[in-house]
Amino acid sequence: EALKLFRQMQQEYVKPNQVTAVSILKACANLAALEQGKHIHAYIIECGYESDVFVGSTLVGMYAKCGSILHAHEVFDKMSE
Repeated sequence: EALKLFRQMQQEYVKPNQVTAVSILKACANLAALEQGKHIHAYIIECGYESDVFVGSTLVGMYAKCGSILHAHEVFDKMSE
């Protein structure tokens, strides 16, 4: 449901905020939807949300839950810069 809403927001040119991004990432983590999570990560970078601590922490968790420890580590390393 959350992923559908995110797609609909994009189609209607509504810019999701950091809270929305965190919610979508949690949905991806719960579904182990790595490819969707990567898509959301790209969107987060495009919007400039990657410096938000909550977004970064949720990205780390999403990648870890999806089994992509390398990506989780990369995001974590960027957070400490």
